[in-house]
Amino acid sequence: QYLCAKHEERRVRANDREYNEKFQYASNCIMTSKYNIVTFLPVNLFEQFQEVANTYFLFLLILQLIPQISSLSWFTTIVPLALVLSITAVKDATDDYFRHKSDNQVNNRQSQVLIRGSLQNEKWMNVRVGDIIKLENNQFVAADLLLLSSSEPHGLCYIETAELDGESNMKVRQSVSVTSALGDPNNLALFDGEVVCEPPNNKLDRFCGTLYWRDKKYTLTNQNMLLRGCVLRNTEACYGLVIFAGPDTKLMQNSGRTKFKRTSIDRLMNTLVLWIFGFLVCMGVILAVGNAVWEREVGSLFQSYLPWDPPVDNFLFSAFLSFWSYVIILNTVVPISLYVSVEVIRLGHSYFINWDQQMFCSQCNTPAEARTTTLNEELGQVEYIFSDKTGTLTQNIMSFNKCSINGKTYGTDPLDFTPFNPLADPNFCFYDDTLLESVKVGDTHTHKFFRLLSLCHTVMSEEKSEGELFYKAQSPDEGALVTAARNFGFVFRSRTPGTITTTEMGRPVTYTLLAILDFNNIRKRMSVIVRNPEGRICLYCKGADTVLLERLHPCNQELMNITSDHLNEYAADGLRTLALAYRDLSEDEWEAWSESHRCADKAASCREDRLAAAYEQIEQDMMLLGATAIEDKLQEGVPETIAVLSLANIKIWVLTGDKQETAVNIGYSCKMLTDDMTEVFIISGHTVQSVRQELGSVCLSLSLFSLQCPPPSPPPPPSNLMDNISGEFALVINGHSLAHALEADMETEFVSTACACKAVICCRVTPLQKAQVVELIKKHKKAVTLAIGDGANDVSMIKSAHIGVGISGQEGIQAVLASDYSFSQFRFLQRLLLVHGRWSYLRMCRFLCYFFYKNFAFTMVHFWFGFFCGFSAQTVYDQYFITLYNIVYTSLPVLAMGIFDQDVPDQRSLEYPKLYEPGQLNLLFNKREFFICIAQGIYTSVVLFFVPCAVLSNATQSTGVPLADYQTFAVTTATTLVIVVSVQIALDTGFWTVINHVFVWGSLGLYFTIMFALHSQTLFKIFPNQFHFVGSAQSTLLQPVVWLTIALATAICIVPVLAFRFLKVDLKPQLSDTVRHTQLVRQKKRKPVGRSVGGAWRGVGRVSEGRLGTRGSRRSGYAFAHQEGFGELITSGKNMRLSSLALANFASRHSSSWIDTLRRKKHSHAHTPPSASGESSPPLYRLPLLFLAGE
Repeated sequence: QYLCAKHEERRVRANDREYNEKFQYASNCIMTSKYNIVTFLPVNLFEQFQEVANTYFLFLLILQLIPQISSLSWFTTIVPLALVLSITAVKDATDDYFRHKSDNQVNNRQSQVLIRGSLQNEKWMNVRVGDIIKLENNQFVAADLLLLSSSEPHGLCYIETAELDGESNMKVRQSVSVTSALGDPNNLALFDGEVVCEPPNNKLDRFCGTLYWRDKKYTLTNQNMLLRGCVLRNTEACYGLVIFAGPDTKLMQNSGRTKFKRTSIDRLMNTLVLWIFGFLVCMGVILAVGNAVWEREVGSLFQSYLPWDPPVDNFLFSAFLSFWSYVIILNTVVPISLYVSVEVIRLGHSYFINWDQQMFCSQCNTPAEARTTTLNEELGQVEYIFSDKTGTLTQNIMSFNKCSINGKTYGTDPLDFTPFNPLADPNFCFYDDTLLESVKVGDTHTHKFFRLLSLCHTVMSEEKSEGELFYKAQSPDEGALVTAARNFGFVFRSRTPGTITTTEMGRPVTYTLLAILDFNNIRKRMSVIVRNPEGRICLYCKGADTVLLERLHPCNQELMNITSDHLNEYAADGLRTLALAYRDLSEDEWEAWSESHRCADKAASCREDRLAAAYEQIEQDMMLLGATAIEDKLQEGVPETIAVLSLANIKIWVLTGDKQETAVNIGYSCKMLTDDMTEVFIISGHTVQSVRQELGSVCLSLSLFSLQCPPPSPPPPPSNLMDNISGEFALVINGHSLAHALEADMETEFVSTACACKAVICCRVTPLQKAQVVELIKKHKKAVTLAIGDGANDVSMIKSAHIGVGISGQEGIQAVLASDYSFSQFRFLQRLLLVHGRWSYLRMCRFLCYFFYKNFAFTMVHFWFGFFCGFSAQTVYDQYFITLYNIVYTSLPVLAMGIFDQDVPDQRSLEYPKLYEPGQLNLLFNKREFFICIAQGIYTSVVLFFVPCAVLSNATQSTGVPLADYQTFAVTTATTLVIVVSVQIALDTGFWTVINHVFVWGSLGLYFTIMFALHSQTLFKIFPNQFHFVGSAQSTLLQPVVWLTIALATAICIVPVLAFRFLKVDLKPQLSDTVRHTQLVRQKKRKPVGRSVGGAWRGVGRVSEGRLGTRGSRRSGYAFAHQEGFGELITSGKNMRLSSLALANFASRHSSSWIDTLRRKKHSHAHTPPSASGESSPPLYRLPLLFLAGE
């Protein structure tokens, strides 16, 4: 019975732990870590041995422990294997330690729990379902609570939900009326109500339940719930009943699981290791067959004085043992030092990110941080970026930027309000003194404009001391507008359910509040009707220009045309606009409408529709006052960053919990959306059928446009038709529509449609939907994704993407803790990807190409030697050279290249974003490049073996003694190998540092030093059984013919490579080659001058400075983050109270300027012919502008 109830519904009885424990509900302890002390070693080793390479090396180690088949010591494998496992284990343990630390910090927070009639401090992790807890102002909500009572009137409380949905504006929650009087712990201790509700789920905006108490039942909705992650604001205290705890809370249900992230190069390397192992087995089989044939045909002749070892009794068993011996000898085609080197290189790249001063934010003293070391090269392959809006693209600071009053626009020069108005907000900035002068001289229209702003709102005010005002606005937009009125002399002071008190130009005025015509998303406007002290009645209205302008009196036509032009300008600048109007009402008009309003308000059915009709009736024939323009301040450099990333063929999608108008407005602000776009599609259907129909309509429009455009040559296949649309389209989709679009039968159509658009904005999405969108692109596009956000509502998205980036902003550190990389400004993403990401990818690819080359060149010599030594598994080199080759002789030069190499400087990487594309296309290291590397390695091994073999077989010393002995051949081949691979890495290195020189030439010198030491008489006398090559180095390298052999083999190996590279650069240069050449030309012509990122656009045509909004139809800049219902709260008096609480202190409105140099870059490109000058290289300057294709 209990288990059934647990899955279908949840039953919670207040103050009855014994009853609630029967259902085995989760505790409030959360755990995001992966290991504990007991499970760390087995689980971590299990995870590491899922890597193909680690399993492969463990297998080789077991083989080397068998003396009959091993010609190499076991320590050559176990030491590097243990090193790799240890390094990885320490890194994983460190990461998990920080997760444990974060969990403990949260779990050990204190909460006041009502236990046996008294409040006791308990840790969060000890809170249980059914407990009643007390919250105080500015405290985080510990679990999902049913609000029982509050210190506010009528059981109201205010919360901030930034951690859940990214919105920082306050929301109202209200307790059920029957429990709102239980404000005392003694009363609450006697409360034994039972809640029956839905099971745990991830829907943030829905809750369905019933409270049973005293033989009555009460309906519960989301308005009665306080969710974990919210913060209590402007409320002294409240009490709540724990409904969901710990992992069952909606915050944790939306957080997603921690996933083990691996790069595409890691996955490719696993595949290549399997291929190489197959190649190794093939070579072993060939050599084993050769051994069988040789032992049968030739070896049998030597049995009398060279018998087989005791276990071997026939040629087949000899061949079997020979196979395993060769598997061990040839295993160095993939040495374990490869994995050690990869980890070291990634660690170095991570430190470069941490140390980058250009990604350090001096304002908040926050450096960039690489929180993982395993994903650096993936930063160079990103194709899709999924970004949160609030706090990531924007600062969530609203500023009153410009306004239009009676046909005149204001807002250019900075202004000081202090001498004029002692009640001014010191943080408010406005840039036009003519507006202040207009207020001072008593211009009627200006006074009406600011009077409207001071009256038409739902803001609450508190005055702690004379002149020290605090506004509690339900949305930051309203706060900005009321603050603007305050600074221009129309100060909102206080309100009651029936009055509004203001100070107008220093004179206190009290208006009678007759009605509030509340805002909602359909009306897109709000109005107030007030009576002034003289008895005149006036309606003041503010709202979207699209709905307000059509409700004006016909005499406003000329003023409306002028104001519309101003609204166009504001919208083109990305500002959020509202139109303002008023209407004088006679006493008769008011009485007649008031009666119809009362009837509509008391209607038993269709109340909402009747109220809307009543509002519509009075909001007609209004007189236009003007318009406001508010800037939702973008973070510094956001438009430029988006433009640069789009030129790098990176698509950016905005996924936000904010409303549609706000999200679209920010899209225009950051230049994701422009007025030059062909069309902006909006999908807002509430049913599966309507969404399918709207998607089909968008597909049809896109298809028709693609048919109108000239087809590309050759024409694409029908399946790729949507990917080849050249027009500029944008898609905006709401969360409820997205839920249907993500269903299995519609997701393919949605992905193809969205990816055909230049910009995609998903608004009103839940945290889980953000993750689902990311997973959808990963599934259908097979592209590298990056998610960036700053709040707890972004955690699931950050965890789902290949790379997660956390902005260390003002919404806590949840996103940072879940991220792989973190910094404080969105603009740093540009440098993270185009500089560090591209370099990391380039370095890792060059490292891998060279590493496989040098090891095939080294190992394949054994294969050729097998045909000349009776397939006896004899090694060409002595075992110390085999051990030290990858650890000492060749490890440091390739590490230096992998850590420090560059093809072009960082400034050029930012100037030419198209340099990023090879990483997206995975051109620098793929299966084709791998085969080229091993082909070069095999060619080198052929030269290394057969040239010394051919020369030395007939050569003699100056004394006439032949040089054709095994030890001379081994020394000659080994020396040639080290010199050839050293010259090769010198050719591969594109950026030389002191460290590169020291490592390359130092390793070469170290080889000769160690070789002479190992071949010395001293070591031979101490360990005669270990050092068999006594004197070989000295005697061999004194022979001129040996050095001529080394020079000949080196030339045969290197000259073809040099010739091929010269021809390739000359006949088919890459973009990086052209950039380097251009840089050299510029340096010769003039001294290099410093460039800003803006210099990037010199190569892609001058940017047009013309105005946006060239289309015939006008775009509204309306966006108002307001909720319905506040008007009713105010007029009912439910939220009125006297309190000494300091109200929310909104973030200071510091001016933040950002350069608008990239406006309509695509338009500029389309009309700028390619330069015909000699310096202008086609692959360099004609950069395709597929801005955010697929967003």
